[in-house]
Amino acid sequence: MGDKPLLDIKMLELLVCPQTKTSLEYDEANQELISKKAQLAYPVRDGVPILLVSEARVLDD
Repeated sequence: MGDKPLLDIKMLELLVCPQTKTSLEYDEANQELISKKAQLAYPVRDGVPILLVSEARVLDD
């Protein structure tokens, strides 16, 4: 893969939280997309965002 990130950052600009329709932040270290408004972390598996609420992890405050 070289220096390329696992998730295409340009694609990230197009993605929104399926629950709140707000933008997502990429947490590269944990391979997750974070929805601050929904307090959910969606997994990124092999560079593919899994934007299902049922697959998301609830964020701790």
